[in-house]
Amino acid sequence: MLNQIVLVGRLVEKPIVEENENGRKVSTITLAVPRSFKNSEGLYDNDFIPVILWEVIASNTSEYCKKGDLIGIKGRIQSSVDKIQVIAEKVTFLSSKASSKSEEQ
Repeated sequence: MLNQIVLVGRLVEKPIVEENENGRKVSTITLAVPRSFKNSEGLYDNDFIPVILWEVIASNTSEYCKKGDLIGIKGRIQSSVDKIQVIAEKVTFLSSKASSKSEEQ
């Protein structure tokens, strides 16, 4: 049996790390993942997929990534009675979005 998911997409917003009631670091990010086919208007739609990051993965992603960065997620799907979640087990930083001149000044 296998429960594995691989996603590559851009961060919709800067990751923020919080502590849960048990004192564990957690971050929920949203990845914009383009579909592999064009819609009726000739454009690629995106799926916006929430991903949960824990502990060191959450801290490192928050420290080194910002909105628009391209990242890869390897993880698993976890289900409960009322929801399905993607849990990251590994995050790969693929590229930073190029900063504009207005951000540099």
